[in-house]
Amino acid sequence: MKIVLFVHCYFPDHFYGTESYTRVVARNLRDLGHIVKIVTATFAGETAQTAFIEEYEWEGTGVLRFDRNLIPNRVVRDTYYMPELRTVLERILRREKPDVVHVCHLINHTTALLEVLDSLGIPTVGTFTDFYGICFNNKLQTHDEALCLGPDRQRTNCLNCFLKEVAGHANAGLTRYAGHPALRPLSARVARLAMPALKAAWREDIEAIVERPAILADAYGKFDAAVAPTRFLYDAYRRNGFEGRLDISHFGIDIDRTPKPERSDGKTHFGFIGQLARHKGVHLLVEALGAIAHDNTRLSIWGDEQSDPAYSLELRRSAAWLPVSFRGTFPVEEMAQRLAEIDVLVIPSLWYENSPLILLQALATHTPVIIADVAGMTEFVPPLTSGVYFARGSATSLAAAMEHFAKDPALARAMSQQIGYERTTRHMVDDLLRIYEEVA
Repeated sequence: MKIVLFVHCYFPDHFYGTESYTRVVARNLRDLGHIVKIVTATFAGETAQTAFIEEYEWEGTGVLRFDRNLIPNRVVRDTYYMPELRTVLERILRREKPDVVHVCHLINHTTALLEVLDSLGIPTVGTFTDFYGICFNNKLQTHDEALCLGPDRQRTNCLNCFLKEVAGHANAGLTRYAGHPALRPLSARVARLAMPALKAAWREDIEAIVERPAILADAYGKFDAAVAPTRFLYDAYRRNGFEGRLDISHFGIDIDRTPKPERSDGKTHFGFIGQLARHKGVHLLVEALGAIAHDNTRLSIWGDEQSDPAYSLELRRSAAWLPVSFRGTFPVEEMAQRLAEIDVLVIPSLWYENSPLILLQALATHTPVIIADVAGMTEFVPPLTSGVYFARGSATSLAAAMEHFAKDPALARAMSQQIGYERTTRHMVDDLLRIYEEVA
């Protein structure tokens, strides 16, 4: 079987969760004797390619990458529907002639890809790795950082997120005005009328925000089947109108599952591994550490400080005089080694994480976790068996959870002996192959 995987960006330029997923799916399919090709793109604004379409090989898998610098987003609608991409996408698909296409993410391809696949009659499977099909900001998080269930009927919450992004603090009053409960039925109309007074070019973008959920829902109806890695994501798409075939298939993890080594220093070593960005809540972790008796604790933070230099500088200032080490990044092949160095992994995210790979890697390496009490993570962590929850966004609650381990250095070790996650990427790909065969 020939499978073409579409993902928004790919090695060696990036290493995000979706790319990791695509990487292991491609490797397993190839090892099982299938023909695999990855189609990806260079984001507009990144270093331009020498040719519009480039081909290379990464880890034995052929990759075809086109350059979005030549077809950049101009307006909001381009972020989810760009008809100009249909020509290049159709040209690629007619050349590759896949038996099945697996869409790992639509960013950089937009719903134009689903239109082309439908017109060519190519069986199409999707993995819903995040909330792109539901949410303007992909996070299901409101403009004031509360959790969101999805677009409301008037798209008020989507407009508020848009206003926050483009208008900034100078027009925060307009954001509150559009979202006022008494004006919710009128908010879309109010925004259409008010925004041109600030900047006429925003009228088209406001229309695009209002129309986005319906356009995405229609496009997603073209999937022959789709996969959700968590019950939470499954429920979120069902709640927001996705009616097609949707299977739950948890991510698989390939990692050294050796039991954690003994440590004798008597300290509780907390760790954070991930993106240094505000929505990841790293500042809460530093604040919480400062609020507990930390003579017998220490914290290691792994992440790229250049991804958001201002935020990273804020973290370093907050961590001054605390037992915190900023340890940069490391190759993914060293994940088990890094997790073996810590007693407890902390995931203090402010948004709905959706089965983050680092959580599953921690469980697979018998590492207890402290996680925010949001769906998408809690379904994997039996409380007080594999870890501890804290109230999302609360440094006080996080400090209490950390104190739970800091007061009893033996607790993490005892908990470690009960923790495991046995599902591998081969289990995950077996699920996908069954779906491929059924739709093809």
